[in-house]
Amino acid sequence: MHPSTRTAPDAGKTRRALLTLFAACVLPLALAGGVGAATDAPATDAPALVRVGVVPGPDVEILEQVRKVAAGRGLKIELIQFSDYIIPNQALANGEIEANAFQHQPYLQAQTASTGWKLVKAGETITSPMALYSTRHKSLDAIPAGGSIAIPNDPTNGGRALRLLADRGLFRLKDGETVAATVRDISDNPKKLKIIELDAAQIARSLPDVDAAAINSNYAVEAGLDPVKGGLAREDSNGPWVNIIAVRAADAGKPWVSALVGAYRSDEIRQFILERYKGVYIPAW
Repeated sequence: MHPSTRTAPDAGKTRRALLTLFAACVLPLALAGGVGAATDAPATDAPALVRVGVVPGPDVEILEQVRKVAAGRGLKIELIQFSDYIIPNQALANGEIEANAFQHQPYLQAQTASTGWKLVKAGETITSPMALYSTRHKSLDAIPAGGSIAIPNDPTNGGRALRLLADRGLFRLKDGETVAATVRDISDNPKKLKIIELDAAQIARSLPDVDAAAINSNYAVEAGLDPVKGGLAREDSNGPWVNIIAVRAADAGKPWVSALVGAYRSDEIRQFILERYKGVYIPAW
């Protein structure tokens, strides 16, 4: 772990406090920078240290590079790591961090709707298409009748997985149900597939126990899976699941937010993402 990266303090306490508010994670694919437009201007009003919440995976690697770019523009960043998708928005709302970069827009909208937290998108970062994996089968057609498929149990990633499966013809969803689809919206399931909802961070470990599993790219890479070549199916990259930087609404117009977004959406970071991830994660600008 880099000296400027640390794990969130009291994460267990914060997690317990939020379990009753379990909400959802992913975003419209637009190239606009959000409320904090990208800029190279120094962050003259910035706090002494901008703490940015991340989860394990590419966010940590990318933000380490962003930290270096930002330092050259007068903005000092520290990365605070969280173990899952649930806590970082609560930490942001509570003022424990100044920003986070781990989620897509639908997830942020779901959490703010259920909690009342005043959090907003500052800018888009990367897109990382979800994929369907299997250790038992080499094609979608090989999944048997009555087979089991694991999907994330949070509403937006669960809806995302269901949409992926429906788009590939495994079943149908009710008209109008896309981002917010649930298993109750499956209207036609000819193979009578069993949908098993699990915590997103645990699905890769369950892969040997199911016929297939829809796994977010960060957890797939962490488990040694290849989202580009190793899955049975993969989302289109032009869906609504673009990742974002989020900040408190009260901070949205501040120059340091624009400086943070500008450092992330710089040519240096774009080149790093393209060379490092080779299509697993894609710059959204």
